Amino acid sequence: MSPLPLAVNQSAFDEFSTLGACVIRGALTADEIALLERGIEANLATPGPLAAVASRADDPGRFFEDFCNWQRIPEYEAIMKHSALPRIAVLLMQSNTVRIYHDHLLVKEPRTQQPTPWHQDQPYYNIDGQQNVSFWIPVDPVPRESTLEFLSGSHLGGWLMPRTFMSSQAKWFPEGSLEELPDMSKPENASRVIGWALEPGDCVAFHMLTLHASAGSIARRRVFSARYIGDDIVHAPRAWKTSPEFAGLRDELASGAVMEHPLFPVV
Repeated sequence: MSPLPLAVNQSAFDEFSTLGACVIRGALTADEIALLERGIEANLATPGPLAAVASRADDPGRFFEDFCNWQRIPEYEAIMKHSALPRIAVLLMQSNTVRIYHDHLLVKEPRTQQPTPWHQDQPYYNIDGQQNVSFWIPVDPVPRESTLEFLSGSHLGGWLMPRTFMSSQAKWFPEGSLEELPDMSKPENASRVIGWALEPGDCVAFHMLTLHASAGSIARRRVFSARYIGDDIVHAPRAWKTSPEFAGLRDELASGAVMEHPLFPVV
């Protein structure tokens, strides 16, 4: 198992707790990044059943994403189980246990214009609880203008209205039933935006309620997201189709149950 990077310290925990996101330099070794890159290319060559193109047909680039492939792509499994990520997750979540939740591949090909709009992740998921962390791990250099950005402190509030990314429709909750996303053009919100340029091996860690977004990308931007859950996370079947969807899970795991299931092993 890889040693913990030097960047995992009290400062990183404090930033994760108070800001909702932090940067971890050198989270993965060069060999692990090479392994992850091979896994990404295998994923692109053979997409899984949840794969989708998240950009418009007239976009000069292409935004491809795929979910839940760690069980069929050994390179993903090795990173999620045997890199420093699970032990970093323990420290950031302050949890006694860490379970794999899922993996998510996000690839923006050169000249992709499609942005990822501001959103929280947890309203799209089938879980409740506070002990969670997502790692956003690029295998290509990511300049500041193409990186993932966060609204600092936004994880400390409640759910905000989730909308579809392409058409901005409120499909899951009636209009007006949840607070809307903040107006990010306002100076008081723009001044709270944080983000970091990243090199291969670096990653950002963020809470699943932290508002985040990213722009398009001039260069190729291949990113692997590893998502973990801790002690207080329980199953929360939704009335809507979650992203990702775990088909049949509601028949196997009761609402409010700890996520004890082969899909979510303790690592």
